[in-house]
Amino acid sequence: MTSRVETNDSSLPLRKDVKALGHILGEIIVHHGGTELLEKVEKLRMMAKDLRNNFDKQTYNEMKNEIVNLDPPMRKQVIRAFSIYFHLINAAESNHRIRRRREYQLQDDHVVQSASIESALLSLKENQIDEATIQNVLNTLSLELIITAHPTEATKRSVIDIQKRIGMILKSLDNPILTKKERKKLEDSLLNEVTILWQTDELRHRKPTVMDEVRNGLYYFDQTFFDVLPDIHQDLEEGLGEQFPDHKWNVPNFLRFGSWIGGDRDGNPNVTPEISWETLESHRELAVKKYKESLIELMKRFSHSITRVEVSEELFANVEEEEKFYLSGGKQWPVETEVYRRKLAVVLLRLEEVGKSDLGYKSSDELLEDLYLIQRSVNKHQPAQRELKMLKKLIRQVQLFGFHLATLDIRNHSGEHEAAITEILRKVKVADDYSTLSEEEKLKTLEKVLKDPRPVLLLNEDYSKETQEMIKVFTMIKKAHDTFGKNSILVYLISMTQSASDLLEVLVLAKEAGIYRLHVDGSVESDLNVAPLLETVDDLIAGPKIMETLFTMDVYRNHLKILGDSQEIMLGYSDGSKDGGTITANWKLYKAQLEIHDMAKRHKIGLKFFHGRGGSLGRGGGPLNRSILSQPAETLGDGVKITEQGEVLSSRYLSEDIAYRSLEQATSTLIEASVNLSEGSEQKHLREQAWEEAMEEISIVSLKKYQSLVFNDPDFLTYFTEATPLNELAELNIGSRPMKRKNRNRFEDLRAIPWVFAWTQSRQLLPAWYAAGSGLESFASKSEENLKLLQRMYSEWTFFRSTIDNLQMALMKADITTANEYTSLVKDKDIAERIFGNIVEEYNKTKTILLQISGDEELLDHTPNIKESVHRRNPYVDPLNFLQVELIKELREQEEPNDELLTEVLLTISGIAAGLRNTG
Repeated sequence: MTSRVETNDSSLPLRKDVKALGHILGEIIVHHGGTELLEKVEKLRMMAKDLRNNFDKQTYNEMKNEIVNLDPPMRKQVIRAFSIYFHLINAAESNHRIRRRREYQLQDDHVVQSASIESALLSLKENQIDEATIQNVLNTLSLELIITAHPTEATKRSVIDIQKRIGMILKSLDNPILTKKERKKLEDSLLNEVTILWQTDELRHRKPTVMDEVRNGLYYFDQTFFDVLPDIHQDLEEGLGEQFPDHKWNVPNFLRFGSWIGGDRDGNPNVTPEISWETLESHRELAVKKYKESLIELMKRFSHSITRVEVSEELFANVEEEEKFYLSGGKQWPVETEVYRRKLAVVLLRLEEVGKSDLGYKSSDELLEDLYLIQRSVNKHQPAQRELKMLKKLIRQVQLFGFHLATLDIRNHSGEHEAAITEILRKVKVADDYSTLSEEEKLKTLEKVLKDPRPVLLLNEDYSKETQEMIKVFTMIKKAHDTFGKNSILVYLISMTQSASDLLEVLVLAKEAGIYRLHVDGSVESDLNVAPLLETVDDLIAGPKIMETLFTMDVYRNHLKILGDSQEIMLGYSDGSKDGGTITANWKLYKAQLEIHDMAKRHKIGLKFFHGRGGSLGRGGGPLNRSILSQPAETLGDGVKITEQGEVLSSRYLSEDIAYRSLEQATSTLIEASVNLSEGSEQKHLREQAWEEAMEEISIVSLKKYQSLVFNDPDFLTYFTEATPLNELAELNIGSRPMKRKNRNRFEDLRAIPWVFAWTQSRQLLPAWYAAGSGLESFASKSEENLKLLQRMYSEWTFFRSTIDNLQMALMKADITTANEYTSLVKDKDIAERIFGNIVEEYNKTKTILLQISGDEELLDHTPNIKESVHRRNPYVDPLNFLQVELIKELREQEEPNDELLTEVLLTISGIAAGLRNTG
């Protein structure tokens, strides 16, 4: 538990905020629980802090005894005190990120924040990259971030809103010219918010519905994305103009957000076609609302009079004509000389009628035409180089969000498509039992169906409920394209893709709904990108062959041709890691990208890899810009698509400032990496063959070590289910999706999210690091040259550096002393001792080799801010872990369900998740 941490001068204001918030929390604890409660909390906190600074067995046992002897009423309040403290720390740390960014912006021009748009453009200028190269990169630049519901943020929306308000107050308190009165008012507001936080129930009393999750996702579009995305584009365009003034810059819409929420059907029976449709309606409703708000603000400012300025003839004629058609009966703008306001009154009415009547805009392109019409007229009388930014921003918003707001991806399991196709083809006597055919026979059968313009669906046939549901999904997609535009649903993802036929089955279902159309003359129309999801280690190895089989089939190439010879492929980080361990999974993912990219290049197919990364380290998580850099450089040119999981949305996108910083880091990283690639300035794509050979050797050893425990030890599953709060997690109402794919207790049916969540709670974090040490140490120990090679790989290869840094973070968040407490929950002590001994040995081995490779003295020495944050949290997480163990022990001994005990366990789970800033 003991480790050294040096304080960082730049964090002094943060420590001041944390201390102030701690004092306020202390006041509130006394108010609600008396001095006895505060003294108990402080005693436990100081014990935990002392143990972290200098571990002592006597103090350790004293703290455990204090926890064991807590009576239930006080115990619950102690849990809440530590949990709420984390919410306060999270608010303070978020504000400190904003503070540091502002400090950089206040510096002179020679001080630039790293990984900012400004730093990226300065780098391009210093490296003498010409304007044409930069513009070419911009024209192909693409970053799509897809929000998901799972794993859902463990913290309730009400608590997140309080955190946001606390952060805003802290930001206001940084203002150096506050008067005494203003400061007092803010301090009173801060105390009120912390009081409300204490008085708010932290736990959800029911599982969220899918539409609850949709609304949670839309919150971020409403509060941040709608404004921040156009700001990123605008600032990049202006920055380019400052650094390269001789070129007229055009920054395309390269940064977008999409969503899975309401479209992810895999393993979630609650996501029905009706729910997906309701989701799309909610998307359009919010988009229209945001445009109306912007137009009303625009109308306030566009008071120009034709007695003062000359508007364009085309605008004047348009207003005269449209007022008669749309604004009859005295609805016109009353001041005849204010032509812009007259036009905007028409635009507002047509927006109000979108989806309601024929008066409404049929598409966002029609709205854009009206805004361009206004812009052309304004440019006639506006001073040169001084565009009206509000109008320009609105135009960018409509370009980015349309009326669909965000593209909704649909995802389903490959087995469900096969079952539907089997029944459909049996009914029309094309195949008696399609599911039993060989892969070659399946491909021939599907190809024949796709080459025949006639349908295979029978109109009034009595299909099974499951097949009817599948047919309704594709009918819904076709209807969505007709109602909301084709951008509303662009991609259909296939979970557990294991063969080429998995993709053709979806194409057949799309054909039956009219989404894929083969005309009698042989021409093809196709409006849906069918994307495989490669998840397990075996699927990743098979991926290149699966895609090459499809790329050599005329029927599939004709489909791709309509989509611009572009194929999307999703890579799953969760199941691969659960299947083979983090080192092997990451390396197989990297290799699969290289092999599929090279193969697609031979077939002249553009690829977009969709990275299904989780928020937690065990599921491929980490900072967004680091995620981009860890990919093979040559794959960036076709665009990057990454999931943004529910659990990270509040930490990255709750406030505009932090959202901007997160997206700015990703943008600057992608621009620099893409320019380097286009310039051919990378040295063998920042890889050497020796590095790849080293990773291959490390991966083989790591996989063997991982599987020897997880798959080959007969007692491992017993240890996992008993030494973690896995079973208790099911009672935490944080998501609409079931914990298991099927109602069975097999390891392969357990979802990766609870797998990671349970290990994280018990502070073992096994999925994020286990077996990495064996692989790395085995390679390094063979010779001194091998260790030097790993050190050079860490210094020069972004993939390897990212891997090692994430392993360090995982070990830092893990805690072997605390984890040992969870072994007391295992009934068979021999199993507990043997397996935990294995984990401890691997932990120590991993820590030693990581420090040798990185050259750090201690974990995370290279990132002092993160290291200090972990140290700041640990003394408060430790008591919650100890409490959790005692409560689970007591709960599992109960013959009858004990709701109060369960509530206390769930409070510890929520508190630890807030403290570690991770669920699954």
